Amino acid sequence: MKAMADPEALAGKARFGINVENSLGLRMPQIRGLARNIGKDHQLALELWQTGIVDARILAPLVADRKAVDVDLMEAWVADFASWDVCDQCCINLFRHHDAAFDKVREWAAREEEYVRRAGFALLATMAVHKKNEPDQTFIDFLPLIEAYAFDERNFVKKAVNWALRQIGKRNKNLNQAALATCQHLIDQDTAPARWIARDAVRELKDKKILDRLKN
Repeated sequence: MKAMADPEALAGKARFGINVENSLGLRMPQIRGLARNIGKDHQLALELWQTGIVDARILAPLVADRKAVDVDLMEAWVADFASWDVCDQCCINLFRHHDAAFDKVREWAAREEEYVRRAGFALLATMAVHKKNEPDQTFIDFLPLIEAYAFDERNFVKKAVNWALRQIGKRNKNLNQAALATCQHLIDQDTAPARWIARDAVRELKDKKILDRLKN
């Protein structure tokens, strides 16, 4: 990974709000290529995480054995989150597969740490995309959680809350209507973060292409 390092890429990452401290500057296609070549190696995943290097921590969930992941590992890794890219990649590539994932959404959303709370909503957004057979009610039951934390003005939290709301609303027509109703509740809260979350979500959830897809 150090041989593939690209320090010039760090400036571009920083512009996207990525914490580039202790980062090598690898791009995601490079990291995914390494993961494909390595395959599953859980011990290596643990060692990669312990380096503290951002790029290594993005590779770690890609090579970790999901069957070997327990709640203790999830809690240890989430406590180390210091950048949204590491947070999101762990949720997308590893944490969503765990049986405790829905429980962790509620637990982490209630925590005050910025990237832990982000992890709660990033995990919810990820499962809204990937849990195809999950009943609508599961996600309807999470909409009050979105309303409860829409006040948080921290950029990486409000963007994750918005992400979760949009992904729930794009699952099907029923959830689209439920998400739009939540958007109105957020506007009624009359806080700047809640208004931003709602108005940004409404633009996508009422997009003609989205609505046409949900009819089919």
